[in-house]
Formats: sequence, C-alpha cells, structure tokens
Amino acid sequence: MTEIGKPNILITGTPGAGKSYLCERLAEQLKFSWLDCSKIAKEKNFIEEYDEEYDCPILDEDKLMDHLEPLMTEGGNIVEYHGCDFFPERWFQAVFVVTCPNETLYDRLKDRGYNEKKLTSNIQCEIFGTILEEARESYKSDIVYELSGETKADAEKSLKTVKNWYSMWKRK
Repeated sequence: MTEIGKPNILITGTPGAGKSYLCERLAEQLKFSWLDCSKIAKEKNFIEEYDEEYDCPILDEDKLMDHLEPLMTEGGNIVEYHGCDFFPERWFQAVFVVTCPNETLYDRLKDRGYNEKKLTSNIQCEIFGTILEEARESYKSDIVYELSGETKADAEKSLKTVKNWYSMWKRK
C-alpha cells in the first residue's frame, strides 16, 4: 500500500456487538469515512443470493472488494463488517474486534427480530470467539485489538482506545 495520510481501520465483530455505535462516533470525531459493508452491499446490490434459512443476503465479496479498492488506497476509512478474513491484509493498519457477552448479545439480536437459527448461529459465533480468531489468523498480531461492546461505558472506553491508537499511529 502506498504511503497514506490517514490509516484504514477495520471494525469487526459478531452482529449486535456494538460495531456501528463505535464506527459512527469514530468517523465523526476522527473525520474518517465510515464504510458499512452491509449497507454498501445492499445499496449497490453486491448480493450473490438470499439465504432463506438464515433470513439474510449472501455478500458478493468480489464486487465489494472491487468497489472498496480505490477508496482504501486513499486512506482515512473505517470499514465495518461482521467478517474479516476476505479483506486484503494490506488495506488495514489496525483491526479492532468488538466482543459482547452472550446474554447482552442475545437480547440485542432478539430485539432485531433474528430468527432462532440465525440467533443461535451468531451467539455460537461469539461463544467460540470466531471473529476474533478469524482476525488473528488473517492479520499480523500486532495490529489486532479486542474491544468490549457490552455497555455505553465500554463503547466510550473503546472509542478512547481507538483514538489513542490513532494518535500513536500519527507519531510514527
């Protein structure tokens, strides 16, 4: 990746863990572009098919990557998605995985109207630390950080953690 003025940051984690809350505030406070991959996929129709069993669209990763590539070379992006293993490693200077206790996550997903199969799958994903493991296997260990998204206080602490990381990154 070419030398950029601002880094690209990936915020990932199980649906309902608190990614959007964090991304919205980070983008506003750091003056970064917030790239919500689920939203982009829906708006641009980067959907391969619809999974009836899980009641959700299946992302066309290639189309999303083609769309994001020119944006990522500019830097200054906060990318949000509930998966991370398909993004090129060169895109990100930091990867933050938002985690959340199962009870809290269950309530949030239930409030979103997730069907039982989708709800169970996402809770199991969090129990087994699937996204955190995916991040650690896909990116250098020194750029992967775990954040908590359980409470507003956790979110504020996570916000401060990412902003502190950015301050340190600027000094390099």
